[in-house]
Formats: sequence, structure tokens, C-alpha cells
Amino acid sequence: MATEIKFEEQDVVGESTLEVIAKADKFNRWMYQTIKPFCKGKVLEIGSGIGNISTFFMDDQFEIMLTDIRKGYCEKLEATFQQNPYFLGTEIMDLTDAEFDHKFAAHLGTYDTVFALNVVEHIYDDELALNNCKKLLKTGGQLIILVPSYQKLYNGFDKELGHYRRYTKSLLSEVFSKNAFQIIHKQYFNFIGIFGWYVTGSLMKKETIPGGQMKLYNTLVPIFKIIDKVIFNSAGLSTIVVGKKE
Repeated sequence: MATEIKFEEQDVVGESTLEVIAKADKFNRWMYQTIKPFCKGKVLEIGSGIGNISTFFMDDQFEIMLTDIRKGYCEKLEATFQQNPYFLGTEIMDLTDAEFDHKFAAHLGTYDTVFALNVVEHIYDDELALNNCKKLLKTGGQLIILVPSYQKLYNGFDKELGHYRRYTKSLLSEVFSKNAFQIIHKQYFNFIGIFGWYVTGSLMKKETIPGGQMKLYNTLVPIFKIIDKVIFNSAGLSTIVVGKKE
């Protein structure tokens, strides 16, 4: 297993990446629309960052609690959404905190939906992370996890962003199963993204996502959505698994 990465409050590469992705409205909406069918009731987001996906939930009148491991992101989220009637607040939350049950007692068994998009790959002990996600859910609640796909695609992007690993449907499903979730859905997402990630990160050795490339990609999202449907989500840059707490 990889050596555990030291946590740093200042997330320079991560924040600049989130800001680039924030401008990709079509891409963000596509990701949201992909997970929305599995969302219900009161929602908690793990790793909200600067709120790129959070805003879609509030637009659709989901009551949502936003969390992040970094205080700076939580402060930005509070400033951005404090006037929104569907915003339940923010919490600095570490899914592997040794005192998780004590620190977050007010949140345990509270949510109908918990989701984490591009978060679990940053966590050394992913099994513990999903175990604590489960504690946040009501019985019958659902956990939605989206992570990067295929370890062979691991490159400079992953290293700079602090990723421990990339997944397949079977590998991520195994983590769900170890935590006794009933798996109700699994798929790949964003097939064309595989080629952009490989060319830019592996061949061109870039360490951050170029803004111009993301802008072009965002423009072409309607075409990429069709391609995903044509191939029945059989491959993709991201892996999605949804589990139910029984």
C-alpha cells in the first residue's frame, strides 16, 4: 500500500483544479444528473470543495449539509450558500478521524443520502471511510461514491492531486461489500475522458488540467453523453457505485 500522504490545509493544486472544473457547467451538470436518480431526502456531501456540485442540489430543492476536511473550503461554502434556504450548513469532517463517532454524533443516522465525488481516492483507509459514511445514513439510506477508474491511468495528475489509487467497479464494490452495503447500482462514467486524461497526463506529462482543454471538453459534453449511452457505460474515466444501508 502507498505511504500515507501528510495532510496540508493549503490545497494549491486541488483548489486550482476545482476552479478550472467550476467553469465546466455542462460537465458538472452531467455528473449531477448521473447521480441524481439515487438521491433522496436529506443529503450530506463529503468533500464539497468549493461547491461545484452542491449548487445543483439546492437548485433542485434538496436540503443539503456540506462538509470538507479543510477549514478554508468550509468557510468559502458558508459565504457562498449562507442565504440559500436549502443549505443546512458546513462541517469540517475527516472520514478517518479516530474520534469520528464522538465528534460527529449529531450527524449519525441523520441522512437519507450521503455522496462523495472524487474524494475516496484521496483517503488512505478507504474501507474505514465508507464505514463512517454508513454511520451517517438512516436505515435504508444510500451512499453514492464516484472515484477515478483504472490504476493503469495513474499519472502526474493523480500524484499532484494526492490520489492513493484508481478503481474498477469490482474493486470499489468490494469496499462497499466489506461494509455490508447492499449494492444497488454500479457503472462507469465519462468514456471519452479516458483519452484526454491519458494524453495530457501520461503522454504530455502535465501535472494540472489545462483550462483551455477543460473549456473545449465542456463544450462537447452533449456528444460525450451520447457516447456513454451508446456503449452502455461499459468503460469510463470514473467509477460509480451506489450502496444501500440495510
